Amino acid sequence: MADPTSKQRLTKAERKEEARRQRVDLQRKMAKSRRNRRVAIGVVLVLIAGVAAFALTRPQEAQATPEDLLVSADLAQETAGCGPVEDVGSYQPKSQDRAHVVASVPLSTYASVPPASGPHNAIPYGAGVYGTPPPIDRVIHSLEHGAAIVWYAPDVSGQELDRIRSFYEGQNVGSRVIVAPYDYPDQGAPGTLPAGTQMALVAWHNVQKCAKVNLAAAFGFTSSYTAPPFGQRPYKGEAPEAGAAF
Repeated sequence: MADPTSKQRLTKAERKEEARRQRVDLQRKMAKSRRNRRVAIGVVLVLIAGVAAFALTRPQEAQATPEDLLVSADLAQETAGCGPVEDVGSYQPKSQDRAHVVASVPLSTYASVPPASGPHNAIPYGAGVYGTPPPIDRVIHSLEHGAAIVWYAPDVSGQELDRIRSFYEGQNVGSRVIVAPYDYPDQGAPGTLPAGTQMALVAWHNVQKCAKVNLAAAFGFTSSYTAPPFGQRPYKGEAPEAGAAF
């Protein structure tokens, strides 16, 4: 006859064994979880290192050089829908074309939109890239001194405008150039660029209008219509005080 206590002792042993198996299983699961975490962390670190290496070693987009832009200027003017450079003539009466005035003159009285000459403030406006419309009566005085202006419509944005701004800010080509939005709503229609024009390039008595903003087209104009011009290019402008400070 079996000892009734043996079953009890076996049951305790089985329970002990089961407890041991559970501990072993739990330890295995924890070890596996730790390995998985280490693998995941390793993968993330490798990905981060790869992204960093790519960012450091990938070819950077080279900023356009003045020489490259001049090579493509004619084609760029076609692509941007630029018309010919127009000689818009003088302000009428002609005796007021270079007059210094204290009060602003309505834009509707000027010979072109944007103005390319006419009555202006006695103080010219400095070259530079501006995010807001500058005082146009001072800008006209800068034209008299041989500046060129890259006007753009205030609703224009995007990569090409960014390239224009960056180029004239970052290279030694903008010391005689003003880049700014043309936006004078209180002046009515003459206070905005003509319909279909995103960019207007202006020098004294000369205006070129373009359907789109384009860096190469802009530099093709400013390189020849600023005084002095870029490099060895001939001066095409007619500023009365070409080369004077502003």
